[in-house]
Amino acid sequence: MFCLFIPSREKIRPVQVISTRMKVVHSAGMMQFYGIMNGIKHSFIVILVLVCCSQQVTWAQEKGSPAKEDKALPNKIWSLDVIGAMDFPQADMAKRFGTSYRIGAAIKYKTQKNWIYGAKFEFITGNKMREDSLLSNLYTSQGGVIAQQGDVLQPGLFLRGYMAGLQVGKVFPVLNANANSGPMTLFSIGFMQYKINIFDKDNSFPQLRDEYKKGYDRLTNGIFIEDFLGYQYLATNKLINFYAGFNFVWGFTEGRRNYLMDVGHSDAGMRNDILIGFRMGWVVPIYKKVTEETYY
Repeated sequence: MFCLFIPSREKIRPVQVISTRMKVVHSAGMMQFYGIMNGIKHSFIVILVLVCCSQQVTWAQEKGSPAKEDKALPNKIWSLDVIGAMDFPQADMAKRFGTSYRIGAAIKYKTQKNWIYGAKFEFITGNKMREDSLLSNLYTSQGGVIAQQGDVLQPGLFLRGYMAGLQVGKVFPVLNANANSGPMTLFSIGFMQYKINIFDKDNSFPQLRDEYKKGYDRLTNGIFIEDFLGYQYLATNKLINFYAGFNFVWGFTEGRRNYLMDVGHSDAGMRNDILIGFRMGWVVPIYKKVTEETYY
């Protein structure tokens, strides 16, 4: 349960609008650039570190692996996955956002019978807004919002959120390159949350600060289920390991803001948020070391 305290509105002195539509467009472009860079720069650093680690793990395994191994049986494998997805919103979510993206990590364990158990965490990001009513009470006829210095500027608007859940699935031994590869299905259940991040790099909008901002961000969260269907490939030489396929997310979510300042009513209520898209994961496998026994 979330509670929202809305302070009384401060009186804002009339200001003279001195900017042009060209300034609005320029500001909007800069806000989007800064917001996108801020949202993904940390993700790229994480991916780079994990990929480097994957090579170290692989080289260590190759050095310590026996010359011969039984390729007829699947291996017990722990893995660290770097995952990314492109989603196309449907149902209620399509009324608010356009194409969105997810990037994150997962840890999984595959049994010798090819059952998979794991957990994942993903960040949700995007910059395609479809909510026509958003900031409608603040926009001028020039298409921007009056800033503190009197300029008409465009605040950056971005989708931000996350998903965390548990996973169970299976790799099927058909059309496979080896015993650890093949068609894979993965079911997830967990918690998801997202909102509209209003990006104000220079702190130019007093009407979009602190508690006021909460009256516009459309904070939403709830339980989700997800089904993935694709193909997993784990190379015999352990150098190339990935999976790719299609995913379907169904979010049983609810709006958490009791009052939206731009439309003048509550956003509370159940939502039907659906994401359909593509997913790919780079797998860092950790095989159980096979020990050799010498008999005399």
